[in-house]
Amino acid sequence: MASKKTVGNALMWKLLERFGVQGSQFVLQLVLARLLDPEHYGVLSLMIIFTTLANVFIQNGFNTALIQNKDVTERDYSSVFWVTLAVAGVLYGGLFLAAPAIAQFYHMPDLVAPFRVLCLILFPGAFNSIQLAHVSRQMDFRKVFTSNLAGMLIAGVAGIAVAMMGGGLWALIVQQLLNVTIACAVMCFTVKWRPRFICDLSRVGVLFSYGWKLLLSGLMDTLYQELRSLVIGKKYNSGTLGHYNRGKQFPQFIINAVNTTVRSVMLPVISSEQQDKGRVKSMMRQSITLSSYLVFPVMAGLAGVAEPLVRLLLTDKWLPCVPYLQIYCFSYAFYPVHSCNLQAINAMGRSDVFLILEIIKKLVGIPLLVGAVVLFKSPIAIAMTGVITAFTSSFINAFPNKKLVNYSYLEQMKDVLPSLICALLMFGSVWAVQLLALGSLATLAIQLVVGVGVYVGLSALIRLEPFRLLTQMLLSRLKKQ
Repeated sequence: MASKKTVGNALMWKLLERFGVQGSQFVLQLVLARLLDPEHYGVLSLMIIFTTLANVFIQNGFNTALIQNKDVTERDYSSVFWVTLAVAGVLYGGLFLAAPAIAQFYHMPDLVAPFRVLCLILFPGAFNSIQLAHVSRQMDFRKVFTSNLAGMLIAGVAGIAVAMMGGGLWALIVQQLLNVTIACAVMCFTVKWRPRFICDLSRVGVLFSYGWKLLLSGLMDTLYQELRSLVIGKKYNSGTLGHYNRGKQFPQFIINAVNTTVRSVMLPVISSEQQDKGRVKSMMRQSITLSSYLVFPVMAGLAGVAEPLVRLLLTDKWLPCVPYLQIYCFSYAFYPVHSCNLQAINAMGRSDVFLILEIIKKLVGIPLLVGAVVLFKSPIAIAMTGVITAFTSSFINAFPNKKLVNYSYLEQMKDVLPSLICALLMFGSVWAVQLLALGSLATLAIQLVVGVGVYVGLSALIRLEPFRLLTQMLLSRLKKQ
């Protein structure tokens, strides 16, 4: 039985692990961005949309079903692996054949060969999805950290080397493909699971009966999330798409770390406690308050320092990405609340509710996106629809948990409101530093000191619970050393 302390420690360790990997990857991406042009990133962004959609069939559904199901055997792992690998082969064949049509539709004739190579990422991804399910059930996230860090570092260095040799777009292809392949290879040494020549379709059917709803939900959500990029890529040009996705990627790096953490820790833990609604609510509450406490100031601070940060790290050629960066900081701020609610629904075995929620959210979001495309000519308006849907989706995702675990949306907002107020006050103080009209480096240095000082000071002053919990955990670790 997972205790509150166990969940808190697992959540914090996973957060630190993800931020460590994502932070290192962020630095490597900055180097690549300085070497390459926005147009290169625009073309890559378009290709990744299609590989991401294909990857939903591999990563969603069966992966979550393996984690959530109480009685999983080696036979299940192997059976799902072979089915997933076959799906990856079919998807690769379809994307390989579709490459010329995609290139023609988006007026990018040089896209075909790089796209066909990038799509090979589906095969190591299929293997890695089973490895991750195995590790998640054991909550042994150190192995995930080791593999991801190795993949990221080796792939990043290789990508930079290709870029310095004038490889252009191919530098990004190499970096993306090696990242997943090496992570998978490293996990082969750290995770003792190996596929057997077994494929029990009856067990696959049992797991699919749960997973197909999550698969459909994931496909709908991914397609919806990428619709803005598809529209911008078609309506504008690869440069605009590059700026849009670069601005989006700054906060996305952070939120992906949080989402991965919440999904990896909360799903197996809540699944094991799903019969005790009181304990599930307690774990959800801790997860939401702790992750929000960490994410709110990061997003607020990132929005406040956006312009000097981009000018210093990426040079002036990337300044058009600043508005998108700020928009997505506010859009992503509530994603910890989204993730905790959705993973609780999954862990309680209600994939049917999960699917219904995705349909409702798309019925709200798609008309907003269509309206922005028709009524406005600016890609900024398209990006702004994400902020509106983020707020409406937070309510939609939380609504079922009032009945499932007796944790209402109003209670959740009360739990995160103190952290949100502190973050907004921090944002105001950080943004005001720019009025001093100093250089980019000096402005950033002062903003960092002011932001951390204001947020930590306010947290201590009003005695925020997550601040107290983090302080206790830090002191406990220091005493052990």
